[in-house]
Amino acid sequence: MSKADVGMVLCAIIGLFLLVLAIRDAFLVNRLRRHGLRTEGMVIDNVRVEDSKSGPSWVPVIAFTDNLGYRVEFAPQARGAGLGLSVGRRVGVIYLSHSPHKARVRTWRHLILPMFWLSFAAIAFLGTAVLIVLTG
Repeated sequence: MSKADVGMVLCAIIGLFLLVLAIRDAFLVNRLRRHGLRTEGMVIDNVRVEDSKSGPSWVPVIAFTDNLGYRVEFAPQARGAGLGLSVGRRVGVIYLSHSPHKARVRTWRHLILPMFWLSFAAIAFLGTAVLIVLTG
């Protein structure tokens, strides 16, 4: 097996894995939109997270009370520039009653961006695999 074949297989496997994650995220967002419970949460903290590539970043921690009266804390999945939330800010939250730990901030950025970036990365890896096959 040549290096090009190994590269093609690795790119295809990574691309398919990312595509599965994107589809799974799309199903979760669809379930949240159709069956999710809406409530209000509050940003209680911003936690420093180390990232070896770009240095440290800050991730908001949001607390809300679920339908059973339990306090739930979560960190949004969507992170990056323009997605920060200041401490003390009230935000809309959407969650499934049987799994409140999978809550999301109720904005299009926090609902759609994770799925978008996973899809974009999947297409890039699958496209690279195709290019390797065509140029190989």
